[in-house]
Amino acid sequence: MLIVVAQYLCSIYILAPDKPLLELLLDLNLFLLIVCTSLVIAAGYIINNFYDWEKDLINKPYKTLLDKNISQRAKINAYVIFNFTALIIAASISFRAVLFFSGYSFGIWLYSHKLKKILYLGNLMAAALAITPFFTVFVYYKNLDFYIILHAVYLFLLLLIRELTKDMENLAGDLSQDYQTIPVRYGLSRSKFWISALTLLSFIPSYLLFISGEIGLMKWYFLLANILLVFAIVWVYNSRSKNDYSLVHILLKIVLALGVFSIFLIDTSVVESLFSFR
Repeated sequence: MLIVVAQYLCSIYILAPDKPLLELLLDLNLFLLIVCTSLVIAAGYIINNFYDWEKDLINKPYKTLLDKNISQRAKINAYVIFNFTALIIAASISFRAVLFFSGYSFGIWLYSHKLKKILYLGNLMAAALAITPFFTVFVYYKNLDFYIILHAVYLFLLLLIRELTKDMENLAGDLSQDYQTIPVRYGLSRSKFWISALTLLSFIPSYLLFISGEIGLMKWYFLLANILLVFAIVWVYNSRSKNDYSLVHILLKIVLALGVFSIFLIDTSVVESLFSFR
């Protein structure tokens, strides 16, 4: 649901700000693209759950209590149905849409089955797959200017930080299943170093966006996000248990969610209307 909201807000305030709102909301092809994205992502979560079953028994014991009521066959059937439905819908849009979602679905399967166990590549692939839905609407509107690329770079770095935090949170299960993550191969100290380095690197695109004047009042989101990220670094370095890393992971999710819902701040007229009593 968060990605659906993000795709619509990106379309309205970043990618096609000159289009009338009603025209954009009634754009059938845009709606179908977002439906296809949602179906493929849902299928991705299912296949990821399928391959992570044994690891989740250790990392997420309460979650697996629910999963035990769903057979592995049922998961595979749902995975196939979701992807097949997405491709049928994509075929009604264009052949390029079919190719795109076929490639996206294959990429998610390859990551879940093989790539997630490979050092560095697993983290990079996870972040790339997470940011791909936004490029769906970027390509649809043929709008990839400099500031949109800065947004994408910033989001990619946040997602990488989140993936590294998840690896520290899931260390026990990754060790048991021989996942070659940074915490498994090099230890928690190296992971904390990379989280700090990526956080500092994320300050570059956020600063350029803050001073650009192109994003309206959304610049204050980047200021708040950077403060929260500094707090996350301090928290990570003082973390000693799985619960500590889980709390940092939740904080990063909050930063990402705030980024989605602050997109409307780009249009200052919307904010002014919200606070107008006339």
